[in-house]
Amino acid sequence: MRDGTPRVALVTGGTGGIGEAVVHALVDDGFAVAVHYAGNKTKADTLVETITAAGGRAVAVGGDVADEHAMAAAFDAVESAFGGIDVVVNTAGIMVLGPIADYDLDQFDRIVRTNLRGTFVVSQLAARHVRDGGAIINFSTSVTRTQLPKYGPYVATKAAVEGLTLILARELRGRDVTVNTVAPGPTATPLFFDSNTEQTVAALTNATPLERLGRPEDIASTVAQLAGPARWTNGQTVFVNGGLA
Repeated sequence: MRDGTPRVALVTGGTGGIGEAVVHALVDDGFAVAVHYAGNKTKADTLVETITAAGGRAVAVGGDVADEHAMAAAFDAVESAFGGIDVVVNTAGIMVLGPIADYDLDQFDRIVRTNLRGTFVVSQLAARHVRDGGAIINFSTSVTRTQLPKYGPYVATKAAVEGLTLILARELRGRDVTVNTVAPGPTATPLFFDSNTEQTVAALTNATPLERLGRPEDIASTVAQLAGPARWTNGQTVFVNGGLA
């Protein structure tokens, strides 16, 4: 709470598997939440209706995360609705897998635009808008360490996100704003299942000591900690992967 009013969070990709879980976790923690969507306005509106019907505070905002004008308008809309922004969680991203030698360059430009430029645009706006005492949380992947074949272009964008995030944490010295990256392991989301073969899914399910895929709620619980009580965690990449080596 800030002066008796809820803290405010903007969650990009808020209609995705992990994004939606993050929205619910933050609402449960008392946040007013802006649910960002790129294309699925109906799902965002339905999620907002569910939250508000249960007594929470939420709005839907749209826009391409890589479009600085659309996202500036989204940030402005959140501030207009709730009076400010305390936390930005940037879950928006795409995954297009393939071997580097044969990877289509148009697809490479697309994945760089969304995952890297999009994270830069959102991080830049967050640095300008997040109130003192807030948090910025970006998303990477545990594959930056496991180095699985066919993940090269995706990992390239996410490794860049890690570097960008860690430097932003240093640049915001004196603001009491934490900046971290969450790097999930294999997580049971539509994006994961759509991007991997059944054989790969089975192998990754058994790859962790916990012998299961992560759940979106597993990732959301870590985000909720970074958004709230985990004030001494700053400038870090937090791997949330069930012990994946």
